[in-house]
Amino acid sequence: MTDNQQYFAVTTSHRPSPVQVSLATKLSDELSVPFIPRNDLSIETMISNTGVIGMMVVSAQRISFFTGISEFFFHPGLARLRINELKNGKTDQMIQAMSLGAGDTLLDCTLGLGTDAIVASYVSGTSGRVTGIESSLLIATIVGHGLKTYRNEDINQAMQRVEVTYSHHKDYLAGLPARSYDVVYFDPMFRTPRKKSPAMDAMRAIANPDPIDCESIALALKVCNRRVVMKERRWSKEFERLGFKEIRGGRYAPVVYGVMDRQGIG
Repeated sequence: MTDNQQYFAVTTSHRPSPVQVSLATKLSDELSVPFIPRNDLSIETMISNTGVIGMMVVSAQRISFFTGISEFFFHPGLARLRINELKNGKTDQMIQAMSLGAGDTLLDCTLGLGTDAIVASYVSGTSGRVTGIESSLLIATIVGHGLKTYRNEDINQAMQRVEVTYSHHKDYLAGLPARSYDVVYFDPMFRTPRKKSPAMDAMRAIANPDPIDCESIALALKVCNRRVVMKERRWSKEFERLGFKEIRGGRYAPVVYGVMDRQGIG
């Protein structure tokens, strides 16, 4: 796994409260990276002075990662809209592909911003379980904190139930016994962005760009109790490369889901 620890440091916004300073120093200790007091310096100056690629900044509202040209922070994205549509009886293509229901368990191997995990957490409910694996230390830390602290009445409980673990998905899968989760899910970073998105561009700069490999799919099939699901572009060759023969999704949707059932696997 690529370790980002040596590439960033932690600071606060200007004129921080004692709570911000306490959280920043706590993160510094937990992540084994330097804490650097802000001292009215700009982020660009701090990056230049320390030689890091960016700064994790604890502000009154959130934790962000600044590179000087972009800011990455947690936001639930379309999760609220998708959950509201589910409440109104509409179909969510991801949930349908997973065949996910109340009480089910899901392992999201590529958490990212956590939007899909939040929707799955809402569907699986209080009796279910959703675990998100993220191989970028920065993303895992910022999204993990955001899921616990972001306030939105419609989706608070679903967000707070998502369990975030910093690990490479292959290492995590290899350590699990067979049939640990009902569904194992992959949403790899698209090699080429579908459209311009500042939030996704900021995440892309610190995300793991490696494609999913066949060994990970084999491990996922062992770990799942029902099926493995992967999201990709409709005409992606990744489905064929990784052995997905069943593709589900809306007729005109640009993004679809490969489904591989566990049937026949010991």
